[in-house]
Amino acid sequence: MKGKQVLLTGGTGGLGLGVTPAVLAQGAEVTIPYRTPKDIEKLKGILSPADIARIHFIPANLEDEASVDKLISRMIHVDVLIHLVGGFSMGKTHEYSFYDWKREFELNLNTTFLTCKYSLKNMLEHGYGRIVTVSSRAGAEPAGKMAAYSAAKAGVIALTKAIADETKGTNITANTILPSVIDTPANRQAMGVENADKWVKPESIAQVICFLASEAAKDVRGAAIPVYGSV
Repeated sequence: MKGKQVLLTGGTGGLGLGVTPAVLAQGAEVTIPYRTPKDIEKLKGILSPADIARIHFIPANLEDEASVDKLISRMIHVDVLIHLVGGFSMGKTHEYSFYDWKREFELNLNTTFLTCKYSLKNMLEHGYGRIVTVSSRAGAEPAGKMAAYSAAKAGVIALTKAIADETKGTNITANTILPSVIDTPANRQAMGVENADKWVKPESIAQVICFLASEAAKDVRGAAIPVYGSV
């Protein structure tokens, strides 16, 4: 990805802390949207000054269409979209609030749609693009107490496959990955560490993402790739 312009959403989060250094190691120029300045401090703490110099931090609200449009208009162009933003909550369907249901779709599916929509417009204009979204094992294998999350992540798979079909015959690809439980500090705090050695590491996911975002994956489109670790 040397010299490629990469829009990396969620680059400051638990998964992003593994993905961002890997993308920078590929030689990319990276744009990372953020909500508050404190979001970027932990990321800066694990990067070298040279790497930080290749990141453009832009404030944006990915749940707002005008904000996403403005974010992408500030980039030279978008060669690669890596969309990591999402959220997770659990609850039995008959007890789950409609507010939380809508929130899962807002965080997981609507942000994916908006970033894909405006990135794709940009990619079509200059004839090149790589789109990598993050769904979940739950999107392909729904489980109890995860109806909202599973449905939203299934939507991410469907959206990505639809984009892949729309872009046949172009130099634009769209693929998604399906992680199982990711070994992040937040998941360790929420779920304990008893099985953490079996969870998939952010750095492992990063390698799959970097492949899909690269020239080497030009013939891979519409794939939903499991990245399950040992779970």
